[in-house]
Amino acid sequence: MINFRYHVVSLTAVFLALAIGLVVGTAALNGPVADSLKEQVTGLRKDNQQWRQTVSNMEKQLGLEEEFAEEMSQVVLPGTLTGRRVVVLSLPNGRDHTEGVLKKLQLAGATITGRVDLQDKFVNPDNNSNLLELAVTAARPTAQTTGLPGNGHGVETSSALLASVLLDRSQGAAPVSDADRRAVLAAYNNAGYLTTDSNKVTGSAEAVVVVSGQPYVDKDSDKRDESVVKIAEQFDRTGSIVVGGNGSVGGNLVAVVRGDPVLAQTISTVDNANTVQGQLVTSLALVQQLTEKKAGQYGVGDNAASLLPRLPQ
Repeated sequence: MINFRYHVVSLTAVFLALAIGLVVGTAALNGPVADSLKEQVTGLRKDNQQWRQTVSNMEKQLGLEEEFAEEMSQVVLPGTLTGRRVVVLSLPNGRDHTEGVLKKLQLAGATITGRVDLQDKFVNPDNNSNLLELAVTAARPTAQTTGLPGNGHGVETSSALLASVLLDRSQGAAPVSDADRRAVLAAYNNAGYLTTDSNKVTGSAEAVVVVSGQPYVDKDSDKRDESVVKIAEQFDRTGSIVVGGNGSVGGNLVAVVRGDPVLAQTISTVDNANTVQGQLVTSLALVQQLTEKKAGQYGVGDNAASLLPRLPQ
C-alpha cells in the first residue's frame, strides 16, 4: 500500500527534475543557442531598417513624380481644350479623385458645363423600378422619353435620359431647353439619385469625362458593376467619352471597357486617374477624342496600350 512518505518522495523527485531542467536549459541558452538567437534578432532588425528605408525612398520618389507631373501639366495642358464643352460625371466609387480630374480639365481650358455626382442609390438594384418611373415623370417637352431604352433596366433608361440633357443632341434633333434641362436634373437630385446644382449646368456638352474607381465588393457587386457599365454605354451613344478610373482589374469600369472589343473602340480609359499623372493623361485622352475622334487605353495597368496618347503637333 502506497503511504504518505511515498507521495512526498515522488513530488520531491518531480520538483528536483524540474529544477535541474531549468538550470541545464538556461545554461544551454547562454551558450551557442543564445548566440544564434541574438544573431537572428540582429539580422531581422537590420532587415527591418532596410525595408523602412526602402519604403521611405519609394514614398519620396512617388512624391517627386507627382510634383513633376503637376509641373508638366502647367506646360502641356493650357490651351489644349480651349473652347471645348465638357461635363464631368462622377460615379460613387470615383469621388475621391474627381476634383483632381476636374482641375486638370480646367487647366486645359475646357468649359465645364457642369458636374454631376451620381449617388450610390442610382446603381442600387433595389431601385430599378423607381428609376424607370422617374425617367417617365422627369421628362419634359424638349426632353422626352421617346427613343430611350425600353428593356426594363432602370439605370440604363435613366442614364439615357440624363445623357440626352447633358450632352449635345444628334445633328438635326431639337436641342433641350435650359429650363427642361434644369427640371430633369432637379427631379433626380430631389429624389437622391444624384447631386448637382442644376443652375450651374450651363448647357449641353460635346464630351463627358466619367470618373470611376474600384469595383464593388458587396453582395450586389455584380449588378452594381453592370449598372456602372450601362451608364458609360448610354453616354457613349451620345458624345465623346473618357473614363478616368482607379485600377483596371476586378471587373471595374476600366477593366470591362478594355475587355470589350466594341466599347474599347469608342471609350477611352485611364487606369490611374487617382494620381496627378493619370489626371494629366485623362485630359490628353479627351483631347485625342475630340480632335482625332480616336479612343485609347492608357495608364500603368498590364492591359493599357501606353502611358499616354501620342497627339499630333
